[in-house]
Amino acid sequence: MEKEKEKKLTIRDIAALAGVSKTTVSFYLNGKTEKMSAETGARLHDIIEKYHYTPNVAARMVNRKQSLLIGVIIGDITNSFSNQIVKGIEDTAREQGYQILIGNSSYRPEDETGHVERMLRLGVDGFIIQPSSQFQHLREHIRNAGKPLVYFDSKLYASDSCWVKTDNYEATCRAIETCIARGYRSFLMIGAKPSLLSTRIERSAGFLDTVNAHRLPCSAMEIAENGLDLGEIHRTVQTALRRVPPLLVYVPNCWALPSVFTALQPLRSEMPKQLGLIGFDNTEWTQFSDPRITTIVQPAYAEGRSACRILLSELSAPTNRPVQETLECTVNWEGSTL
Repeated sequence: MEKEKEKKLTIRDIAALAGVSKTTVSFYLNGKTEKMSAETGARLHDIIEKYHYTPNVAARMVNRKQSLLIGVIIGDITNSFSNQIVKGIEDTAREQGYQILIGNSSYRPEDETGHVERMLRLGVDGFIIQPSSQFQHLREHIRNAGKPLVYFDSKLYASDSCWVKTDNYEATCRAIETCIARGYRSFLMIGAKPSLLSTRIERSAGFLDTVNAHRLPCSAMEIAENGLDLGEIHRTVQTALRRVPPLLVYVPNCWALPSVFTALQPLRSEMPKQLGLIGFDNTEWTQFSDPRITTIVQPAYAEGRSACRILLSELSAPTNRPVQETLECTVNWEGSTL
């Protein structure tokens, strides 16, 4: 019996053991069990478990002309937003028998190019990508290779592309309007140069448009992702706070919020009556800070699932019509704001 278990079974062997056709086994392995009896499905399951059968991926690629691989390129894999996006993509892909390959681009065009080329060589069936603003030439390259593409967290190529994003502009406007209604009278945005990503453009525009519409004092401090100067951030906030209190500090980049919060620790006694702080995401730690930080929260997991569902739909029944979804953010109102 042990020798029998060690034998590498084929679909033909499983069909013989179960007393069904090879087609029935193939349907079971590919999740097409709608017309299959529960008894047949259970019998196949038991045989596959007993003999530790794993499908021959190379053979399935030849037979189906598919690799069952999806290429996923993330701008920054280190933050919790990206982690939840990836989990949403992976959970949805797995339900349909797909696996994902992940590349981290750090928003560098040369890294994006490298990941796309390697994934094409590996034969991925399609792509889900968080693009930088210089992704346009790669889009055409992917299309020429006959691979469907879905963008997430970006609306750079809205007219004829598939994408899923969150309502960054509208969510920012709603949050800042609420802060104005609660009494904040001057505003400071601390964030990265917005031109690199459409999400940064939308968040910055939502902040500036809302504050300017109320004709309230407003300024911005541009920071780089590497080499943040906490002392400079503290001095900038302190100066703005002296001019027109109460001051609201808005941090549109999730990677910057921990550093800004650290820089503001000497001013913690001023929160939230004289100094407010609002950021994006970071829910894994903002609920435990003192004070807890108000954040605009993106439905990242749902965004990943939506992006993957759109791609899988294109893979199963290509339409070449753009599918575009915008998901609504929520706000966790906490002790760092009035």
